Amino acid sequence: MKKFILTLSLLFVTAFALAQSHQAIRVEKTGTTGDPVLFLPGFTSPGSVWKETIRNLEVEKQSYLISYAGFNGILPIDTPWYASIRKELLQYIEKENLTNLSIVGHSMGGNLAVDIAAAVPGRVKKLILVDAIPCMRELMMPGVAASQIQHNSPYNQQMLRMSDEDLRKTAIMMANNMTNRQDRIDTLVQWSMEADRKTFVLGYTDLLKLDLREALKQVKAQTLILGATFPDAGLVLENFEKQYANLPLKTIALATDSKHFIMFDQPEWFFEKVNTFLAK
Repeated sequence: MKKFILTLSLLFVTAFALAQSHQAIRVEKTGTTGDPVLFLPGFTSPGSVWKETIRNLEVEKQSYLISYAGFNGILPIDTPWYASIRKELLQYIEKENLTNLSIVGHSMGGNLAVDIAAAVPGRVKKLILVDAIPCMRELMMPGVAASQIQHNSPYNQQMLRMSDEDLRKTAIMMANNMTNRQDRIDTLVQWSMEADRKTFVLGYTDLLKLDLREALKQVKAQTLILGATFPDAGLVLENFEKQYANLPLKTIALATDSKHFIMFDQPEWFFEKVNTFLAK
């Protein structure tokens, strides 16, 4: 019996160690010349969401496409999720000695871009933040403190137990609010359905607890903020100006007739803005 218990203990320790060894990010590099550009996707999106943008770059760059653990078929990691991704991104930048770095981040990727630029301002020269908000919680739950949002909340427990059929219905509803392109809806839904459920639920909670408004003061990079006009252009602009008040070097531009995935809804406008900004 003791031998059996010991064997089970060793198996548990080994499984735990393997779970801890999973990487929080996966990196795909393209290009061999030019300054580096880090492409950070949004929540549930794979790094490949940026491939069309990279194909349309007019300036020679080394592009680094990032994917996150728990999404895109990548093995999940234990909590903390967002903090582990941030840590590994900073380690990768240090290891590869990336300087004169530009970062393009969509949604959650924009949060990471700000986080990185604040942590290593000497390495980051430009940011392109695509429909990203430093404190999502303030828009969705005004006045709610981060400490009030718990990973083990009844809502999260319900989401973890939700059937795939019900999750698909939720994903379809969310996708319809994220793009005007009907041919992209199924792709967005598929990304949500393929996501590790625990990462999907608890990772989103990480984002709700995040507040980078004070960190903006540490950012030295020239920043282009691209926003969608959905649901209301005036309200969107007001929110951007308020939330990014602490960011000194910024330009804000809104894409007409666009939802969250601006690169899907207004690709030509998006590529022009990215190319012009990176070429400066």
